[in-house]
Amino acid sequence: QVQLVESGGGLVQAGESLRLSCTVSGRTLSTYAMGWFRQAPGKEREIVAAISWSGGTVYYVDSVKGRFTISRDNAKNTGHLQMNSLKPEDTAVYYCALRWTLQDTMVTEYDYWGQGTQVTVSS
Repeated sequence: QVQLVESGGGLVQAGESLRLSCTVSGRTLSTYAMGWFRQAPGKEREIVAAISWSGGTVYYVDSVKGRFTISRDNAKNTGHLQMNSLKPEDTAVYYCALRWTLQDTMVTEYDYWGQGTQVTVSS
């Protein structure tokens, strides 16, 4: 059973930074594509960033490009989302997700999800 636990969320002021972590257990992370999603109150869940299992391919939604950085450490079974220059509109619950993939590619659907961590950015 794959388990994902997010951590690192919190309350910050606009312009500050947070680093989210996703700790994976039950499987070796190395053959799983990873994504970070967020869901704000009253809004649909959206993908924020994604990374292939080697880390060679990454994706960012336009609204976070240049501010957020996704990374992973397969040896430690963890992934990270570094969030800089945070804005009030980044306020949401952030989730990490995994999908096993035969090839080192991006994916559009995910099979395993964490419980989420709250990020609140005050103006």
